[in-house]
Amino acid sequence: MEFHTLSSPHTKRVNRVDKVMLQVVLALMPGITAMIFYFGWGVLINAVLAILSAVAFEAMVIRLRKRPVMPVLFDLSAVVTALLFAVAIPPLLPWWLVVMGIAFAIIMVKQMYGGLGYNPFNPAMAAYVLLLISYPVEMTSWMPPYLLADHHLTLPQILAFKFSGVLPGELTLDAITMATPLDQMRTNLDLNSMISEIRQSPLWGDFGGLGWEWVGNWFLMGGIWMVYKRTITWQIPLAFLTGLVSMATIFWLFDAESFPFPLFHVFSGGVILGAFFIATDPVTACTTRTGQLIFGAAIGVLVYLIRTWGGYPDAVAFAVLLMNMAAPTIDYYTRPRTYGHGEVKSE
Repeated sequence: MEFHTLSSPHTKRVNRVDKVMLQVVLALMPGITAMIFYFGWGVLINAVLAILSAVAFEAMVIRLRKRPVMPVLFDLSAVVTALLFAVAIPPLLPWWLVVMGIAFAIIMVKQMYGGLGYNPFNPAMAAYVLLLISYPVEMTSWMPPYLLADHHLTLPQILAFKFSGVLPGELTLDAITMATPLDQMRTNLDLNSMISEIRQSPLWGDFGGLGWEWVGNWFLMGGIWMVYKRTITWQIPLAFLTGLVSMATIFWLFDAESFPFPLFHVFSGGVILGAFFIATDPVTACTTRTGQLIFGAAIGVLVYLIRTWGGYPDAVAFAVLLMNMAAPTIDYYTRPRTYGHGEVKSE
């Protein structure tokens, strides 16, 4: 038998970092395209600005660390971080907040811990949470979906607003933005409205907000493709969605007029993106199969708890970061037993 190497392992190296990251980028494309269609050119501008900033900050830090720059840049991990951050933030977020968030993600969360493979937290979600806490108004000002918008901004108009804060004519930011479906549902429930009344609004689709649920569908297609290509494993996404839907079902059965239908939680906000693209980050998630099931289910439960009784309606970023802290402990207690080290029973 002939082998490519003289010593084991004799298998070919197929899971290179750049190959895996490229597959993630490709899987994100359907969802990003859908976001551009429904929410305008601001999504694309955020993506381009985030990628350029991420590459620049990564190169700067690597140069300061006196390491070769090109191998690090070509692993595409900075590009993946930039894209995940770009689709999580509002399309009209000012350019300097996009750059600030990416600087925090790359410099403080990723490179300060030693670079790819050493960061304990998901960089994109850490940056998102930083901006959400520091600039809550800007981070919650989303444009309505294309089908519901009264004013459609052109690419030059969006560029002008993002880089100078100028809107055409007498338009104000309040006139071209609206609350997300999660915000609207939470606000109306706090006003003692019933679910059946809230759902009468034309803002709602079959399950989530109009437009938002189709964005989720396209991210779902990309996620399923990654599972098929074995870029990610199925344990975390399935456990995440199962944990969330199980919690939502229990309370929905208890009071369907006070707690939304379970699939509302799946197709509103960043659940699909989080389940397949964020929680599955191989660096910050659990690595054992049992640990991945616990990790994913716990994120799903936390998302529901924070959405229902916490102060942040989406909650995916907070839930992922909390479980990032718990991942090493979960892996420690779910390690498979080493072959030959089991207990020997005497007869």
